[in-house]
Amino acid sequence: MKKSGKVKLGLIGLGTVGTGVVKVLKDFDNIEIVKIAVKNINKKRDIENLDTSLLTTDPFEIVNNPDVDIVVEVIGGIEPAFDLLKTAVQNKKHIVTANKELLAKKGQELFELANKNNVTILYEAAIAGGIPIIMPIKTTLAGNKINKIEAILNGTTNYILTKMEKEGVSYEEVLAEAQKLGYAETDPTGDVEGYDSAYKIATLATIALNQRVDINKIYREGITKISAKDMQFAKELGYKIKLIALARLTEDNKVDVRVHPMLVPIKDCLASISGVTNSVVLEGFPVGRVMFAGPGAGEFPTASSVLGDILAIAGSLGSDNMLPFMRCNHEINALQVDIKDTVNKYYISVTAANTPGVIGTIGEICGRHNISLASVLQKGIDRENTAEIVVITEESKENDINAAIAEFNDNKNIIKINSLIRVM
Repeated sequence: MKKSGKVKLGLIGLGTVGTGVVKVLKDFDNIEIVKIAVKNINKKRDIENLDTSLLTTDPFEIVNNPDVDIVVEVIGGIEPAFDLLKTAVQNKKHIVTANKELLAKKGQELFELANKNNVTILYEAAIAGGIPIIMPIKTTLAGNKINKIEAILNGTTNYILTKMEKEGVSYEEVLAEAQKLGYAETDPTGDVEGYDSAYKIATLATIALNQRVDINKIYREGITKISAKDMQFAKELGYKIKLIALARLTEDNKVDVRVHPMLVPIKDCLASISGVTNSVVLEGFPVGRVMFAGPGAGEFPTASSVLGDILAIAGSLGSDNMLPFMRCNHEINALQVDIKDTVNKYYISVTAANTPGVIGTIGEICGRHNISLASVLQKGIDRENTAEIVVITEESKENDINAAIAEFNDNKNIIKINSLIRVM
């Protein structure tokens, strides 16, 4: 415990999450916010009786303030966040951050600097919003060897896919609605192209699999090519489509980390995660399979995780070896598997000419590339005398699938490849 007085806190950022942090901290008499860095001091804030004298437009007033014990950063992005937190660590201040991109790209440098300066960096809010996941992995599950993570880590994409599934509408229609409701940004690229999920799984996989994962080697694919027909066909075949962040250890201890849409069996627990809800499923020994689910974003859910980290640090201030179990000491750089070297089941949707034997042709092409078919679904003939044919394969090599797709493209009876989606 800190020897005397209140714990002094500096807050960088007063957006949705920062506002939630200020509101929840009002109930804690042992913690005092001494400064809040904002872009615009004159902006109207949704905080009752906010002391505007605490506001500053210079965040370096916080990281260089000798009275500040803990710096809380909730502005996101790389700069100026990295420079600010680096300065704060050098000034022996403990850090709480919700910045998933910063951790994914600059985490190694920050954690090594923190270890040198004997300070702690906590980041529960950076992974799954209000869902506690890092602390449980580091404490309750510390005796387990985690070998697999399957997660839904982005509420915007899960909302879009849920609406497409339930209402049978297009991606473009649901995106426009999500933007109007504030679930999606004006520029939704970070969410819908999978960047947000990739940042999160990079850090989560590093912690859970105990090997340092390189964000630049994570395969990433978004949801922009998913159609309402894909959702319908998946449902008929017993699946739902979700954007999955996946990380697993291979038999030779390599790490397979990726983000892409997947057909999830309807009976799987992740298939039931709808709307903006997030979920993380961990598999390991001896625990088996455990699931965490809850709100992945928002003012109070994210503030809940930030608050937990603040209180963990506050309760240990003055210790010679603060929260040692939360330190990042990953000496092994993961050998990451290239997506082309993976083995998966696949959903393939094609538009084909309505000619005798076309399904047999698809089967023959797959057979030539060591691909076995598990399911085949053909939908009715349209005005142009074409049919949509959907197949689900048995486990196959990504390279073999790509070779088969190339042969599909060269076949005169296969008019178009509509979709290629991996299957859980």
